[in-house]
Amino acid sequence: MSLYRFTGRDAQGGKIIGSREAGSADSLASELLAERITPLTIEEQVQASDSDVFAQLKESLRRKHVDLEELIIFCRQMYSLSKAGVPIIRAIGGLAESSRNLYLREVLQAVRSDLEGGQGMAVALNAHPKVFNTLFVSMISVGENTGQLDQAFRQLSVYLELERETRKRIKQATRYPLFVLSAMAVALVVINLFVIPAFSKVFAQFKADLPWATQILIGTSQFFQDFWWLLALLFGGSLFGFFKWIETDAGALKWDQIKLRLPIVGGIFERIALARFTRTFAMMYRAGVPLLQTLSINSASVGNRYIGQAILAMREGIERGEALTRTASASGLFTPLVLQMMAVGEETGALDDLFVEVADFYEQEVDYDLKQLADAIEPILIVAMGIMVLVLALGVFLPMWELASAAKGAVSYTHLTLPTNKTV
Repeated sequence: MSLYRFTGRDAQGGKIIGSREAGSADSLASELLAERITPLTIEEQVQASDSDVFAQLKESLRRKHVDLEELIIFCRQMYSLSKAGVPIIRAIGGLAESSRNLYLREVLQAVRSDLEGGQGMAVALNAHPKVFNTLFVSMISVGENTGQLDQAFRQLSVYLELERETRKRIKQATRYPLFVLSAMAVALVVINLFVIPAFSKVFAQFKADLPWATQILIGTSQFFQDFWWLLALLFGGSLFGFFKWIETDAGALKWDQIKLRLPIVGGIFERIALARFTRTFAMMYRAGVPLLQTLSINSASVGNRYIGQAILAMREGIERGEALTRTASASGLFTPLVLQMMAVGEETGALDDLFVEVADFYEQEVDYDLKQLADAIEPILIVAMGIMVLVLALGVFLPMWELASAAKGAVSYTHLTLPTNKTV
């Protein structure tokens, strides 16, 4: 007798998952059919042994997420297969077998089992929110209902490609500032722990009055040496508390609001979110999604909860009978030029086309701002480095100059008094 794990559907169509001992997979299938359970998958479970410890460890360390690039490839392949007339179940099964990501393979196999059990594509994908977000599921649902599933996958691939390009531009623009800030942090730690203590020992031998800059540096260095463990605990605890705080609803909402007010980068975050909103709105509105449902989905997929609340306020205004342009103006998110374009689109009935132009407008601004981001941050970094170098120079070299002057004065005094000693 071996242990088998199975999935199936009961007479009402409900999904059943369980495990049972049987002589073979065929005998277990016969038992399930006798109980009016339609088996979908039957897998033999191997009992764990000492030799499987490494395999279990490897399984626990295995990557359990799907990259954006993998989702783009999945959407492109599904678009090509659907357009060619390949059945959805067969397409999902083929992509599952060819996927290099084991986690994505498991997800696609589960989606295929759900499809074989009679569930819709959107319902099957919705069971895996870590891979397929609300926007993804909603677009697939629209494609299923309109009979244009291939076009839904094509639009999703375009949307995900734009998301990938935006992330790449942000990484490129912030790579240099982050590298400089990291180097400055490492330099400060090394100077406080190793360099300044060596100079403080030299200054202590002369027992001279030190300048205020040197006293500050020595005091800071001494504090670092005595309480480095406390600083490390405070830093680690602050990071842990911050990430736990932004995991809460109130903390995430407040942090998204703070990000929009940050100097230099706050405006970029806002325009990225608005570009995502307008692009997604145009895509879903063109696909035939009702306006209220479009706004509800966009409020959750825009990437900023504070802006998402403003979008929900727009939805409430439309429910009260107000025009879209008026609710958009009341939200305070859009510039007068964008509001004018919305008004024209609402009057002409080409709201999706005008929102595409608004999305292009925001994306062009984001692209320009990201190109200028390094130029805007560079003067701030130069000033910060200059201040750090100035403080170090004043703290380290100023007492050395005073000691050198004192030594020269002592030598001159000795030369002046030598003739008098000889005469005596």
